[in-house]
Amino acid sequence: NVLRDLIRKRFVPNCYHWDPHQRLQTLTQGNKSVEDYYKEMEILMIRADVHEDVETTMAHFLNGLRLQITEIVELQHYLEMSKIVDKASR
Repeated sequence: NVLRDLIRKRFVPNCYHWDPHQRLQTLTQGNKSVEDYYKEMEILMIRADVHEDVETTMAHFLNGLRLQITEIVELQHYLEMSKIVDKASR
């Protein structure tokens, strides 16, 4: 881990880490399918090295969905991301 961090500091530009954070904050579903939107969110979270609790991740996901999908999904109570993604996909 120490070697990886040293290499990252030396060879990876700061904007590489900043850009995923910014993109994650502004990510919305838009014209993407629910699955593609969620995959992009997961990739950005990995690239930005974001580790948050499940409830926070679910809230971010719901906030970026199209409004008509969010309205339906928010009526349900979920404890798992996979359940929200599944319901939103339907």
